[in-house]
Amino acid sequence: MTSYFPGVRWLILLLGYLILLYLLPACVDPVDSTLPSTSNLLVVDGTITNLAEPQVIKLNRSEADRLTGLFSTVPITKATVEVVVDSGQVIACHETSDGSYQLPSDFKGQIGHAYQLRFILPDGTRYVSTQQVMPAGPPISKVSARFNPTSLPMQQLNGYRAAHDIFINTQDPAEQHNYYRWDWTLWERQYWCHSCRQGVYSPYKVLPNVYKDRDYFVRGTEPYEDCFSPPPGKAGEEAPEVPKEDWIYDYGCRTPCWRIIYGYDIVIFDDRNTPGGLITQQLVAQIPFYNAQPGLVDVRQLSLTADAYRYYKQFQEQTQHTGGLAGTQPAVLVGNVRQVGQSQASVVGYFSASTVSQVHYWLDRKDTQGILSYGATGPVDTLRPTGSYGNNQDGLFYAFNSRQPNPEPSPPYLGERQKAKVRLWPNADRPPLAPCLQSDNQTPFKPEGWRD
Repeated sequence: MTSYFPGVRWLILLLGYLILLYLLPACVDPVDSTLPSTSNLLVVDGTITNLAEPQVIKLNRSEADRLTGLFSTVPITKATVEVVVDSGQVIACHETSDGSYQLPSDFKGQIGHAYQLRFILPDGTRYVSTQQVMPAGPPISKVSARFNPTSLPMQQLNGYRAAHDIFINTQDPAEQHNYYRWDWTLWERQYWCHSCRQGVYSPYKVLPNVYKDRDYFVRGTEPYEDCFSPPPGKAGEEAPEVPKEDWIYDYGCRTPCWRIIYGYDIVIFDDRNTPGGLITQQLVAQIPFYNAQPGLVDVRQLSLTADAYRYYKQFQEQTQHTGGLAGTQPAVLVGNVRQVGQSQASVVGYFSASTVSQVHYWLDRKDTQGILSYGATGPVDTLRPTGSYGNNQDGLFYAFNSRQPNPEPSPPYLGERQKAKVRLWPNADRPPLAPCLQSDNQTPFKPEGWRD
């Protein structure tokens, strides 16, 4: 089963919120504000779920200077992070990457049990969250999709609005007050895996000061797997001339690869008006029509505690339903984590525990015949007959790069045939393919539910 980190979406939302919070006031007329000129906030993100998936806590330090307009986020490393279960059992997290702390791989939350986050920063300051009891939640009973040519807001994709609206049905339990949040992740086949600016991709290290015919840099046999970008000009009498112009070459994927795309809208629901009823045709996602190929949508339904629901509701109101620049200035939205002994210290984010129902939904896009995807709205490079825009394999690339892929010219470089700006020897395998490296945004592992 493919592992990915749903918390990535929430962390990005939090960081975007902080940009709005601290940079927006500098763009409007001066108003009374209690915000400091330079802010330094701890950002915490973590949700314990009942699924067999990575359970990750993310810690970051956010700084925004209103005088310079610069915003930066720094992962907090070397912290001691642990989760306390039912006020007794202490489970330590280990740092898997900068600022990311993962619980043991066999750990997953259980309904009715209480979870509390505790951590100590390298400077010795201690933090603790409120205790979160994982509520029960119903399963998603049905997922459906409907193509909507005017689904997206005008500003989201440069005026392109077509998307698939995703709806769910679920049976709301009658015996308790329930709160829900939905999110989604889209998996698309990706065919371009690396880009090199003012350089070329090389699977092997290029030998220093070794050239061929004053036209080629010579590579060795030591693995490298990265861009080789020599400085412009000539490094020596025998060295090739490197152009001073700007260029980008793009390289295809060596193995199957999937792009991971997250939804960032906050979709929440309070069942006070429909307790115990069937929730039908609840809109939970708007999946942009990036390209015409099928994709996989993971739809997740998370049960929330009342406190978590109120936090997400306030966050939603401040980020998605503001009155524009003239509206009320947002305030620091403090979550349920506090510094021990310093209750006034601001910590942004929320630690929660949620029951999750997840459905892998195959989006075949057969209802889009004759409609241009967002990726197909780019201009066609008439000078490049193969791989030019309009190819399904290029559509996703354009959607996220706002340009067509530009492959490195292949040898032989005869006559007026275009040469690569930087040429490597041996060149029988040029241009090479690049590996699909595992990250938050792509994976070489086929996601569960993918159809070949």
